[in-house]
Amino acid sequence: MFVKVCGLSTPESLSEAVDAGADAVGFVLTASPREVSPEQVRILLPLVPAGVHAVGVFRHESAADAVAKAQAAGLEWVQLHGHRTAEDVKTVHDAGMRLIRAVTMGASEDEFADLGEELFLVDAAVPGSGESWDYGSVRAKGLDGREWLLAGGLEAGNVAFAATAAGAWGVDVSSGVESSRGVKDLARIREFVEAAKA
Repeated sequence: MFVKVCGLSTPESLSEAVDAGADAVGFVLTASPREVSPEQVRILLPLVPAGVHAVGVFRHESAADAVAKAQAAGLEWVQLHGHRTAEDVKTVHDAGMRLIRAVTMGASEDEFADLGEELFLVDAAVPGSGESWDYGSVRAKGLDGREWLLAGGLEAGNVAFAATAAGAWGVDVSSGVESSRGVKDLARIREFVEAAKA
């Protein structure tokens, strides 16, 4: 199971995620309680070992703006939320970067098509709510054979059930490993990664 821990902002939380076995770590470079600056990311990046993907997360920014900000942060991966096009994917790839394209369960059917992104992410209909939802409903979206991440309302206690119900290739967590909004809990990070990997 591929595991991404998102919204990291301190050396302690980043090191805990990596030490626990996370495959990817996310830095929020858009307006959010978890937002960090490109300068902060550059300070944290030396703590990310080879083989672990460091991802810049964006919401409403254009693909070009996201790429520029991610490059300023020293990142090679971009995660784009919202309605995106094949041209957006091309913009990321033309910059020599890799893409996680994120949609919500409320997105239109055509947004679930494969646009050539490296990884696909399916979030709850209301992203960031931290509430669990009908994970099994993702199976109707026809994602078999694709490398995709399940997100939304996940925590150590439900990640195994949710990933199995959805048929997910990987999982992404943020609020489910926090003690309060935007504040990561080191024990919860480790528990989540271990539960997902198990």
